[in-house]
Amino acid sequence: MFADYDEHDALGLAELVKQGQVSAAELLETAIARLEKVNPTLNAVVHTMYAPARAAAERPVAGPFQGVPFLIKDLIQDIAGQPTVGGSRFWRGWVADRDSELVRRYRAAGLIFFGKTNTPENGLMPVTEPEVFGPTRTPWDTGRTSGGSSGGAGAAIASGVVPMAHGGDGGGSIRIPAACCGVFGLKPTRGRTPTGPGASEQWNGFAIEHVLSRSVRDSAAALDAVRGAEDIAPYHAPHFAGRYLDEVAKAPGKLRIGFHAEPAMPSDVHPDCVAAVQEVAQLCEELGHHVEEVRPAFEPMELAMAFYTIVASQTAAEIHEGEAIRGRKARPADYETATWLSGQMGRVFTGADYAIALRRLQAEARRLVHRLGDYDLVLTPTLGQPPVKLGALKPSGPEAVVQDLVKKANLRAPLRLPGLLEKTVAEVFDFIPFTPVANFTGQPAMSVPLVWKSGLPIGTMFTARFGDDATLFRFARQLEEARPWKDRRPPVHAAS
Repeated sequence: MFADYDEHDALGLAELVKQGQVSAAELLETAIARLEKVNPTLNAVVHTMYAPARAAAERPVAGPFQGVPFLIKDLIQDIAGQPTVGGSRFWRGWVADRDSELVRRYRAAGLIFFGKTNTPENGLMPVTEPEVFGPTRTPWDTGRTSGGSSGGAGAAIASGVVPMAHGGDGGGSIRIPAACCGVFGLKPTRGRTPTGPGASEQWNGFAIEHVLSRSVRDSAAALDAVRGAEDIAPYHAPHFAGRYLDEVAKAPGKLRIGFHAEPAMPSDVHPDCVAAVQEVAQLCEELGHHVEEVRPAFEPMELAMAFYTIVASQTAAEIHEGEAIRGRKARPADYETATWLSGQMGRVFTGADYAIALRRLQAEARRLVHRLGDYDLVLTPTLGQPPVKLGALKPSGPEAVVQDLVKKANLRAPLRLPGLLEKTVAEVFDFIPFTPVANFTGQPAMSVPLVWKSGLPIGTMFTARFGDDATLFRFARQLEEARPWKDRRPPVHAAS
């Protein structure tokens, strides 16, 4: 076992491997031992790959992350010869026959895969509580969520299993678990990383892959290692000629930062989240930046319904596509109630509903560019609430009974009952009223772990102009130096 594992980020561990001070095999065995220690409590990893990882560690690939243990989210990204379940009963037993492009690039960077992390079914919910695998807990309070959909990744990093892990973000799914677990999470500009070969885009370009990490420089170096969309991609991020890792070493200069706690989706934002933004706004001012409050003037319910219309329609398409891949019809029993009903709702929506929703979100993106375009960064809470208790977003009482009956009867008409859908949508977005905005605008955004309240991490989020990931990395490093977070350890930690 490598005793100094916690003293280094992923780049630091790779440098030790290159210098011969530690072997990739030693790092891997350390990570495996740490996972075995905390996973029974946190349930961060749902599939292990120890044998192929040990083989890979004998001959680590030279690269920026040579010999560093790494975890892949069990959703979208395939590893040849390994299952991709996506938190769903429907996909149990399916094994990928090839690496996805992103996985191929991670391999070339020297990373060694030894497990796949837990995710909600189809990545649909902002909490990681799939019925097929059970919930993932934040190591800060095991009665609360690690967030979703990259909840397993966030919990594994915060508990000291790995310094960096793969995630994906379609409505905040990198930034939400980063906030719930007290780690760094950046969603790059739309089209900055690959999505193929099985798809040209995810959720109309809302979803994009990257990592969660303990250090800012690991996130930058990981983006350098994999950036660049494939030729098949409908979206290509603006070209950036430099290296993001070099940007981390540069001063950000004096930035214009607008801040607010006005929710874009329906939410009664928790006072701790509002206070965190005010505290971080003050910190930004102390660092020499121009900071002022802004008023975006959102229309929350309209935006929430438009976003949900797209996601539900995409869920219907995913279920349909899954049927073709697996060669059988999906049944209500194959999916959780929320996923199945979302898929059914996606079939209830018309083509016009879908197009109108997409145009509404695109119009909002244009409006925000003009309204907030004078600011280099916009600061908000990451979430509308602190990490919620396990089960908090599950329907209960009469609502749960109705949903279950509708699912079992495979009905669609009741889904259109006045107020039923709006109520369900509002309950979910109460937790995540800020993160989806950067998904439909395509802008880069990051959750930074600067504030803790009552023992829980309260993430704050910065969103930059489209294509300007570099400013986020420069500024994130300044924040990391001003208020370091790398040595904060939760009650559940592998080194405890």
